[in-house]
Amino acid sequence: MTAHSGFTRRGWLLFGAMALLWGVPYLFISIAVESISPPAIVAGRTLIAALLLLPFAIRNGALRAALKHWPWVLAFGLIEMAGPFVLLGHAEMTLPSGLTGLLVATVPLFAALIALGGGDRGVLRPARAIGLVIGFVGVAIVVAGPGLFGGEMSLLAAGEVLLVAVLYAIAPFIVARKLADVPSLGTITLSLLMIGILYLPLGLLTQHRLPTVPSALALLALAVICTAVAFLAFFALIREVGPVRAPLFTYVNPVVAIILGAIVLAEPLTLGLLIGFPLIIIGCWFAGTGGRLRPATAEVAPLPPAAAP
Repeated sequence: MTAHSGFTRRGWLLFGAMALLWGVPYLFISIAVESISPPAIVAGRTLIAALLLLPFAIRNGALRAALKHWPWVLAFGLIEMAGPFVLLGHAEMTLPSGLTGLLVATVPLFAALIALGGGDRGVLRPARAIGLVIGFVGVAIVVAGPGLFGGEMSLLAAGEVLLVAVLYAIAPFIVARKLADVPSLGTITLSLLMIGILYLPLGLLTQHRLPTVPSALALLALAVICTAVAFLAFFALIREVGPVRAPLFTYVNPVVAIILGAIVLAEPLTLGLLIGFPLIIIGCWFAGTGGRLRPATAEVAPLPPAAAP
């Protein structure tokens, strides 16, 4: 394994790029669902991104390697993309984009619980256990906040987003245990292609009108910028700073989502959100890293792709 001493200048640039690339999708999804059905968004986003990544995957042999393990690649795609993408689209028909991004940031909390269920007792270390408690308290405040501090929230939509977080927490375990020897680019490209083909008929059946120009542009941005380009940048970040530090940008994504939602879409910053937001971020940080920027040697292991919104 290549040693990585820390963040280089290029590493910080890639880190900032990923914080933006996977912090902005919630804004684009919110705009896209105004005139495009969630299944059509999934079909368009995945197929366009797959076609853009396909030449790279074919050139370096990654697609051929992924095809040998296609059942598990499909399972990864169903859990990482098919379910989450459509759930996010449906949830953002009623839920603010910034709040959606914040709830998705609970992935490390659910990942820690899944690891605990699988026998990883490291989750019970004081710092990580306290992080779990703090994070879920933050989630409770955010979800119950509108009722406590005024306003309304769709509990169904909030539940859909939390289900997305659970799915995003499960998907990496499939990669780590069943697809560890498959190049990441091959896994991502083939899964995008298969999910796009699966969703295309449903997308055509549920799309009953022509998309507006803003929605169409948002869908294009989701596919090109937030999926194809984002995954290429993420792989470059892993090569630059290592697989342990690379996913740390996910703690910044909710900040980007909330700021963009407030500025572009004039989404309200409720008291429940302002109180729960820092609790969720702090809880996720401690649950995922134990409060350390540099994990202990025993914890340094290749990580699968971070959750893509």
